[in-house]
Amino acid sequence: MDRDEILQKIKDVISDQIAIDEDDIELDSSLEDDLDVDSLDLLQIVTAIEDEFNVTIDDDAFESVKTVGDAVNYIEKIL
Repeated sequence: MDRDEILQKIKDVISDQIAIDEDDIELDSSLEDDLDVDSLDLLQIVTAIEDEFNVTIDDDAFESVKTVGDAVNYIEKIL
């Protein structure tokens, strides 16, 4: 799976979880500042990403994820 496919799937997940238009989600969008993701939203997003990519995400490692691009990089590394 290439980086663009990962980005698209992550955008789909975020869009579904927080009811935001997918076009408003950019690679450099801050989850907290730009997308208004709170801790409960983040938990739901992480769970949905785990399901989407069939992976297990380490809670401590994912805490360093601040942007959509960080999430893409993280998933790219563990796939």
